[in-house]
Amino acid sequence: MSKEFNLTIKDYESGFFPTWCPGCGNFSQWRAIRQALVELEIPKEEVVLVSGIGCSSHMPNFLDVYGLQTVHGRGIPAATGIRLANPELTVLVYAGDGDIYGIGGNHFLHACRRNVDIITIVSNNFVYGLTTGQASATTPVGTYTRTTPRGSIENPLNPLTIAISAGATFVARGFSGDLKHLAQVLKEAIDHRGFAYVDVFSPCITFNKNQTFDYFRERVYKLDETEHDKEDYFGALDLSNQRFVKDKLPIGIFYQIEHKTTYEERDFSLNQGIIPAHAPLDLTEEQIETITEEFY
Repeated sequence: MSKEFNLTIKDYESGFFPTWCPGCGNFSQWRAIRQALVELEIPKEEVVLVSGIGCSSHMPNFLDVYGLQTVHGRGIPAATGIRLANPELTVLVYAGDGDIYGIGGNHFLHACRRNVDIITIVSNNFVYGLTTGQASATTPVGTYTRTTPRGSIENPLNPLTIAISAGATFVARGFSGDLKHLAQVLKEAIDHRGFAYVDVFSPCITFNKNQTFDYFRERVYKLDETEHDKEDYFGALDLSNQRFVKDKLPIGIFYQIEHKTTYEERDFSLNQGIIPAHAPLDLTEEQIETITEEFY
């Protein structure tokens, strides 16, 4: 690290200890996020963490960065607004599968296609944890939950396939049982230019007795130990479907490209050097004309 940056992982703790169930996968994600920020040497005052509603969405309370807990499923649009208001900030979204893939699915889809330069991390435990174990958008067929007492009859979403096909430029998966690997994936996601999305296998030890830590440890393998080309679009799509057709589950970076322009780079006002967070409250006539001239 540089002499100017001397923060440690401990410095990113808010002072409020997490209230998750002992052994919850969110703990390692809490650590991995802090570790990634330290290794990238990003000052705390330049980070914003946005969440929705759910067990995982309490994360802003436990990190000493700017934080915002929004309503259910709305973390991504709030983060998009923050990023457009001040593109100098590192903006992360952290939420669960029920939040991002369920009620927030529409926002997730459009953030992918817009290629907004934010990072979205999904703690995926295949159930609604906070509301005591109902089936979520990723719950496998046949799973018994509080809302599916005879077993779920719905096909689960495949979020990685959706993200790749919708236009996300960084698509990855981590496992909360492998902290070192997860921290590296998050580090690369934060460092990426464009919409970065990381799905994290994160067992809910209280309400999901199927997708456990042992279940994933027996199945996951790392893509960086294979010959996978992360710029291969169709190869990434094929890999993203493995959880449905094979016993082995890949983790790591499925897809990443750097040449696609971001939403911010196409924004007219930002291209004129007008950053809303820094702009004066009263714009001059010349500034107003500069912003509006494209509409005439």
